[in-house]
Amino acid sequence: MAALHSVAALRAVPAALDGLPVAGQGLRFPPVQVPDLTYTPEVARETAHLYDKVARVIPPVEWPFFAPYVRAINEVKRQRNAVILAHNYQTPEIYNCVADVVGDSLQLAREAARADAEVIVQGGVHFMAETSKILSPDKTVLIPDSRAGCSLAASITGADVRALRASYPGVPIVAYVNTSAEVKAEVDICCTSSNAIHVVESLGVPRVIMVPDQFLAKFVAARTKVEIIAWHGACEVHERFTAEEMRRFRLDDPSVRIVAHPECPPEVIAESDFAGSTAAMIDWVKTNRPGRVVLVTECSMADNVMAETPDVEFVRPCNLCPHMKRITLPKILHSLVNMTEEVVIDPDVAARARRSVERMIALKA
Repeated sequence: MAALHSVAALRAVPAALDGLPVAGQGLRFPPVQVPDLTYTPEVARETAHLYDKVARVIPPVEWPFFAPYVRAINEVKRQRNAVILAHNYQTPEIYNCVADVVGDSLQLAREAARADAEVIVQGGVHFMAETSKILSPDKTVLIPDSRAGCSLAASITGADVRALRASYPGVPIVAYVNTSAEVKAEVDICCTSSNAIHVVESLGVPRVIMVPDQFLAKFVAARTKVEIIAWHGACEVHERFTAEEMRRFRLDDPSVRIVAHPECPPEVIAESDFAGSTAAMIDWVKTNRPGRVVLVTECSMADNVMAETPDVEFVRPCNLCPHMKRITLPKILHSLVNMTEEVVIDPDVAARARRSVERMIALKA
């Protein structure tokens, strides 16, 4: 399903890709040479090893649409000294065939900061690109489509955080990494879905404010004695899952295993066999190797895990993130060639946001 979505995007090649070999004129980056985007026997041979990685999730009839872009992107990123980051929710042809670093949002940003590269291309949504810039201030960070937003990040602003401080003086504020730079700049510390409980308890206080995901806050509240004051944001992908849907899966096959993300409603978590971050969900599947499994999260992640676990059958409820799907191979190529769209953060905001992220990283260490 994810692959078909991307093929549609490839057929609608952006007009901005016209004249690619001369792109970069007038910019501080030199022009690059872009391979021809025709599918030829040579392209088929050069990309065959990559197709082997995704053959289980991308039908052979679709590969001729992807392969020329895959080849071109991998060539241009070498010319640009660039790394491509791909979140777990990116489609298989991006995640498996052009990405240099894959994982959750914070993992991507941390690995990119360590990479010996001048340019970072974010295969994900805008707050992820901001996090990469926060941790790699001296690198050029690009996002192929700046409209790739996030319902969670959009649910709260820096002004909202300041109002919370005024309403709850002295109560520390923990921000999920799925927030904008301006929000990170206003909070005490960040957290991920995998370390949220540890972060909350590390503060050593009886009450903590958690923003912006109400369901992650409820997940933490059920597993700690710390009182959690929650903001009422939610992920538009995960909030749509229901307990009734999970019960139907079990009714159809009592042996199926359900693995859910903490951004899901509590009643969905209650129906699952395991709940954890995207990385923890992947590890659970690879370790336990269930015969059939439901990954209760964005459905491209199931495609990517399925490519690595051929012995596991995936039953997909498949809620697509419309923002993640704005990132396509043509847009990645356009971004690399024309060095757009660059992510820029006010230095003061970036410095304050970096403190909240690094405080979390230091805690984990």
